[in-house]
Amino acid sequence: MGHAGNNVIPNVHFRKVNGCQAGRKNSVFMRTWLDQAGRKKRRANNRKAKAAKLFPRPAAGNLRPVVHPPTQRYNMKLRLGKGFTLDELKEAKIPVKQAKTIGIAVDHRRRNRCTESLQANVQRLKLYMSKLFIFPKKSGKKGVKKGDTPRSELQSVAQNTLREIIPVPKPDLRIKARAITKDEKEKSAYKTLKKARTDKKYLGAKLKKAKAASGKAEE
Repeated sequence: MGHAGNNVIPNVHFRKVNGCQAGRKNSVFMRTWLDQAGRKKRRANNRKAKAAKLFPRPAAGNLRPVVHPPTQRYNMKLRLGKGFTLDELKEAKIPVKQAKTIGIAVDHRRRNRCTESLQANVQRLKLYMSKLFIFPKKSGKKGVKKGDTPRSELQSVAQNTLREIIPVPKPDLRIKARAITKDEKEKSAYKTLKKARTDKKYLGAKLKKAKAASGKAEE
């Protein structure tokens, strides 16, 4: 029997039958899921095995930035991104080549669109660097390089087994009501952006004019 219109083909996985169809047909029309506990235990064992394999590095892998998802529907939320931008690493004074060797994800394609996200990820990097322990690659005094953590501090280092190395901050959605200040009433976001666009447009002409004026002054 055909269906009217271009609709999705019905595909109900957990379909239960009516009481009149009990018996042998019940096993045909009902799909059971009895291994939930077993799968839960298997996932836990896999996480433990992965953490043991990565020891002493964090079980979550590389450190990732906090970003806003695209589109107006999700941009108020926060999630982990692919990697830190080159500007964020530069602001945190971490070389790009070194970042890849100490567990920091790098994404050269991402760009910072606002100062707030840049500073938030810079603080995330600084917090990570303040808690970072770097194990020497080789044994002996010659194996310890500059920047490695002393062996005396590596005796009781616990592995980070969290799902996220540094948890994603949860923004406070509730804003307490308050009176609007006088400065906020006088400020205009439109005028601020308009002035910034105008300054950017005529920056080259201003520099050229200033250079010509300085040249005449020297003569």
